Amino acid sequence: MGKIILITGAGSGIGHDAAFALAARGHQLLATTLNEEQAQALRQECSARGVSMEVCKLDITDANDRALIAGRDIDVLVNNAALGESGSLAEVDMNRVRRLFEVNVFSTLALTQVALRRMIARQRGSVVFISSIAGRVPLPFVMPYSMTKFALSAAAAGLRAEMDQLGKGIAVCVVEPGAIHTGFNQSMTASKYTWMGPDSYFHAQREKIRAEEDRTFHFLEAKSTDSVVAAIVKACEAKRPRLRYVAPWIQGVGVRLARIFGV
Repeated sequence: MGKIILITGAGSGIGHDAAFALAARGHQLLATTLNEEQAQALRQECSARGVSMEVCKLDITDANDRALIAGRDIDVLVNNAALGESGSLAEVDMNRVRRLFEVNVFSTLALTQVALRRMIARQRGSVVFISSIAGRVPLPFVMPYSMTKFALSAAAAGLRAEMDQLGKGIAVCVVEPGAIHTGFNQSMTASKYTWMGPDSYFHAQREKIRAEEDRTFHFLEAKSTDSVVAAIVKACEAKRPRLRYVAPWIQGVGVRLARIFGV
């Protein structure tokens, strides 16, 4: 029997591909996007592909938008919406960091609380947090983003323990994608170059840093979202999902080795 699944950030990338994959498996999708322009584009794509999916705008930072789901019977909430930001912690504007935490952590948790009220009352439901491998290993110049994902992965583990203690049948898990070629990583790492000017501590190293990032993405990035989408599908469909899903698996192994050897 299909589930009612709400996924945020479905306008592009992993969220977009996961929404179509879940719909193809017979689930009832509520696919949400940051703005109405993205929502309209997604509706048109659904029509062209013959896919049945409810699409609406849900800016997770907007309390009025979050309130729209308060009365919905949602079986699975997939918290996918996120922003990316890069730069050295020694000099990044704190307003950029605050904005990241507002979207990736605070608003994600606020939406989760709204969904949980109905889930707890019905004594069933699942919450899936889309975090990142970057939330397990500190990465220079990506830490504004990585810190939010460290926090999100920790929140998922803690909320899972709380829901287990509550005993209301609510499952919580986290999916940690590795480097996936969706354009998100490139946009995130490029963001620092808009403000890292002549006064930056690292101005003289800009081109070296940029070249290292390009090489890293070329070597590491998976060329499709298939592995991550498969992990999201497993997490959504499992009666009792495990705490953590990492995809692609080879990148997860690399993270474990890096932590073992202190890299």
